[in-house]
Amino acid sequence: MEQVGFTLNGHRHTLTRGQVEAVLAGVEPEAVREHAVVVNGVLFPVKQAFELAVGVPRSEFNSHTARRHLAALGFEVRGEIAARPPATRPVARSVTRSAPMQPAAVTADEEWHVEANVQAAVVTALTRAGWSIRSVADTATKARGDDIVAQRGNVTTGIEVKGFPSRSYADPARAGETKPTAPSTQAGHWFAQAVLAAMRLRGREPSWRSVIALPDFSRYRNLHAETADSLTAAQIEVWWVHQDGTVDLP
Repeated sequence: MEQVGFTLNGHRHTLTRGQVEAVLAGVEPEAVREHAVVVNGVLFPVKQAFELAVGVPRSEFNSHTARRHLAALGFEVRGEIAARPPATRPVARSVTRSAPMQPAAVTADEEWHVEANVQAAVVTALTRAGWSIRSVADTATKARGDDIVAQRGNVTTGIEVKGFPSRSYADPARAGETKPTAPSTQAGHWFAQAVLAAMRLRGREPSWRSVIALPDFSRYRNLHAETADSLTAAQIEVWWVHQDGTVDLP
């Protein structure tokens, strides 16, 4: 995707890949602590890159919003990057499954398995695999429609994305509260919602591939094992997203 359109705090914006690259050309990146994007071969904090490209103060959006839209433009986004001095130019490095990144321990908003991070990981994996991203829903505002629609050649795929529940609220106003529903119980509800959405897509667009993307947690693995035969019969695929940002694409 070379252009994305989105609404931020009631204002409509359009962002292109070329615009991001032009604005950040020659810009010194700030220290990267958690969420990063590679632009012009340089590693930037996603908030710095998005703020400069869109012209909106970073206080008006979160890192998930920045990651989602930058990933939709085909930029490589990364999570949980170790901090480095601001003046140091970044060196690209690969993250292996043998040394997984640890989930953030600050707030629920920073956890790797929240829906926006899972969605961004899938978009990044698809673009790397040669898929064109036709649309990306704003999961933060619970926008209606397919979470991701991607196309490669004559194959179109609709993807329903779910995160894994946290014990605390992502809303800063409720950061000190504990959710009344256990994550395992909530995950069962979310899994059921994802299956229903995938089945509806299968009926609405029978020629599309229908996919559910889930963070790799044992609770989801067990639920999938119990329903795998039925999902296969319904031609619904499940893709697993790992803590290091990799995705098990078929």
